[in-house]
Amino acid sequence: MPPGATQPRLGPCQRLDYELELGIFVGAGNPLGEPIAIDQAEDHVFGLCLLNDWSARDIQAWEYQPLGPFLSKNFATTISPWIVTLEALAPFRRPFSRPADDPQPLPYLQSAANSAQGALDLQLEVLLQTEPMRAQGQAAARLSHTSYRHAYWTMAQLVTHHTVNGCNLQPGDLFGSGTLSGPTLVEAGALIELTVGGKEPLTLPNGQTRAFLEDGDTVVIKGWCEKPGAARIGFGECRGTVLPARALASA
Repeated sequence: MPPGATQPRLGPCQRLDYELELGIFVGAGNPLGEPIAIDQAEDHVFGLCLLNDWSARDIQAWEYQPLGPFLSKNFATTISPWIVTLEALAPFRRPFSRPADDPQPLPYLQSAANSAQGALDLQLEVLLQTEPMRAQGQAAARLSHTSYRHAYWTMAQLVTHHTVNGCNLQPGDLFGSGTLSGPTLVEAGALIELTVGGKEPLTLPNGQTRAFLEDGDTVVIKGWCEKPGAARIGFGECRGTVLPARALASA
């Protein structure tokens, strides 16, 4: 719905965004009708990758009434090139907890094991390189840096909640974690948060500004785990470049 319009119009997105997410690959599935208990949930996770859930914010805002995102989310998803197993990430597990004044999950989403090591200290950053930056040989600019330890839900909780009604997962299914943003603005996992809904555009090192993504922009998501005494684990790059929209004959 263009600003000031009274009727929706079919056309290219004008407020394209990225979403910093973690991808969770299912290993073993579950039979239809059989929920997965939270203490068994990670037995069904094969491994993790980085994920960019590209989002058309102008279309998303219109679709929210009354049912929620559809065309604003279904056109593209980018993932990093390899899968990192949970065994490799074992040294970087952390206790998980919610702030005391936040609503606590229902009992089926709680367990002692999930509280003891449900979080993961995975460092995450998002970088942006515009077309002029590439042409001038300038490196991508970092937009944000956060950690998966701030995630509101654990991997186990996502799997358990998805199957609580008996939904059957299958090997190779891919979960998206939802946008991963930390407690401060510089840890935001999307431009819509970093720019306060587009009202406060970012200024890049070359002087260009961005409220949302534009044609030619390359978004790079990086992730890694590291700590003294443990091998550094990298996730590779989740990289994608925005191309011009194709013409719509019926627009």
